[in-house]
Amino acid sequence: MAFTTLYFAVWFSLVAVLKTLLLEEYRIEFRGLSLALIGALIVAKVVLVLEYVPLGSWLRKRAALLDVVVRTLLYTFGVAIVLLLERAFESRHEHGGFIPSLVLVFEDRDVHHVWFNTICVACALLVFNALAVLRRHVGGGRLFPLFLAPLPEESTDRL
Repeated sequence: MAFTTLYFAVWFSLVAVLKTLLLEEYRIEFRGLSLALIGALIVAKVVLVLEYVPLGSWLRKRAALLDVVVRTLLYTFGVAIVLLLERAFESRHEHGGFIPSLVLVFEDRDVHHVWFNTICVACALLVFNALAVLRRHVGGGRLFPLFLAPLPEESTDRL
């Protein structure tokens, strides 16, 4: 759990830094690092649980790439829903309740932040799911040391 949380914390912190740098150009203050770290904890926990949910025998018989894509799309859809619901919950008092607020979320000028966050999380999930497939093929304890070892000599046989 620690490695997965660290992985998402790095991704989400990078997103927070990018937002800070971009908004600084317009003299808008942004403080989202603590939210990024809390989000990393939540996403890591959910992803680790969902990693053990089988998606069916049909998908298991297909290429690993399909598993990565399907899991990434499903997880991203879930993230988008949670972010939209969160935005609606935050503004429910301004719009006369949760349902009217949910309807107006799509018209709100801040909806672009939701889509930005969703796209960034989708990228993090894509890489995470690809690494999960590699971990299953190589073996859990051998993937990380693989990245710490020097590269093997290049072969002269190239495609």
